[in-house]
Amino acid sequence: MTSFNFEIPTIETESLILRAPLESDLDALEVFNQSERSHLIGGPLDRANCWRVISNGIGHWALRGFGMWHIHHKADDRMIGACGFIIREGWDEPELGWNVHDGYEGKGYAFEAAMAARTHGATHLDLNGILSYIDPTNHRSFALSTRMGAYFERQGSLRGEVADIYRHPTTGDTT
Repeated sequence: MTSFNFEIPTIETESLILRAPLESDLDALEVFNQSERSHLIGGPLDRANCWRVISNGIGHWALRGFGMWHIHHKADDRMIGACGFIIREGWDEPELGWNVHDGYEGKGYAFEAAMAARTHGATHLDLNGILSYIDPTNHRSFALSTRMGAYFERQGSLRGEVADIYRHPTTGDTT
């Protein structure tokens, strides 16, 4: 029997806490994954599949040593999105991805979370100069990636769909 011993770090920013996916996030995930915006990340999903998102997220951390954090707003501890790193079977390299739930977009939370995740990834996870797959119709993610200093590298595909691939800059010494 294989045993896993891993820790999912918590990251705090001025307004946010990025922490491990928890079963208590299920209600917030279900609401988001029933929204129109969830199609950008494979939704809509029913409650059972939202539970799978949580368990898959924890499994990604166990198998890869990195993964997605759930973003919580410090003011009320409400889950408002997710941000972090994923690499699926068959992918060339990991991706920095993010989503923010309805009502929290346009407030700088995605930028705050993504910058914190990117910095942590470069400093602690050997994930420097990472890429992001952006749906060409997702203008908010395009704007966020360019605000973060990422540049268009090429067009590719993600899960059989066209994606614009943006490369994030490398940060300084990560030793």
